[in-house]
Amino acid sequence: MLRRMPTDFRLWISPPRKSICCYVMNGSSTNNVHFHRPVLFQEIIHALRPKKGGLYVDCTLGAGGHAWGILKMSSPDGRLLGLDVDPQALEIAQHRLMPFGGRVVIKKTSYVALKQQLDELGWSKVDGVLLDLGLSSMQLDVPARGFSFQADAPLDMRFDPHSPVRAQDLINELPERKLADLIYKFGEERKARKIAKAIVEVRPLTTTLQLADVVSQAVGKGGRDRRGYRRHPATLTFQALRIAVNRELEALEQVLPQALDVLVAGGRLAVLSFHSLEDRIVKRYFRRESKDCICPPELVVCNCEHKAIVIEINRKPVRPSQDEVAQNPRARSARLRVVEKIA
Repeated sequence: MLRRMPTDFRLWISPPRKSICCYVMNGSSTNNVHFHRPVLFQEIIHALRPKKGGLYVDCTLGAGGHAWGILKMSSPDGRLLGLDVDPQALEIAQHRLMPFGGRVVIKKTSYVALKQQLDELGWSKVDGVLLDLGLSSMQLDVPARGFSFQADAPLDMRFDPHSPVRAQDLINELPERKLADLIYKFGEERKARKIAKAIVEVRPLTTTLQLADVVSQAVGKGGRDRRGYRRHPATLTFQALRIAVNRELEALEQVLPQALDVLVAGGRLAVLSFHSLEDRIVKRYFRRESKDCICPPELVVCNCEHKAIVIEINRKPVRPSQDEVAQNPRARSARLRVVEKIA
């Protein structure tokens, strides 16, 4: 029998065994850093419930902030595998997590190789998996990466600098219709066709400010997001290109089944997303895997033989508090969903 979960996620999650204060390095190198608190840090640590001797995976290690909390709470012998494709992030995380010694294993690889990496370590099952999706502040704050329209830089947008496709390639080589479809699909930009037409008329484009200027002229003032915050007119176009360059949604769909498969019974998967496309994929997958029947409603008798393998800890996503958003405006779109494996 499945447990009924209270609607207030923060009340259901048990309090931490000890207080945590975590700051992670952020910048272009380990010698040029500033500190910030990872988004929904406390909520994620509470949700994963790290314990001594536990095995955990941070599929998107970044600068190592959430990993630091997991390792701290699973002392003295909990272990963590950290995955990321960004060599700059891995350099910072390696330095940050050095005090934990052999308790942490860091690999430069995509999280789509999750099961393969666990097999190589000899970890058949783990107690918790974290996916912190999307773009990190560290990547945004390095202009040369090409993620931001706040400074002029090459149109790159690759998480892994060795990946073959850059944003510049898509902007300058795709036919107008395909470019419009990309911007609409991955950016949910209603003015995608107008933007694509404007780009094609002036390309080649090679820098972020060139692209931002073309988009701004094509659509005029930016709108507001779902929470009422003002948005730069090029925000959704940049989002669409980044998602396409890094094949983010495809990778997410590949890793979710792997993450559930490697969990022990009672283990938890926490997914932190930052836009509706990611959150929609996660929500639908969690809902599907929490049901004993996924037959169409018009069928009177179930014939799918599907069995629930998880319970949803929170049916509605956990959002950052007003205080957290005030301290870190980039956290405002964050959504956290958590499931616990039952079989």
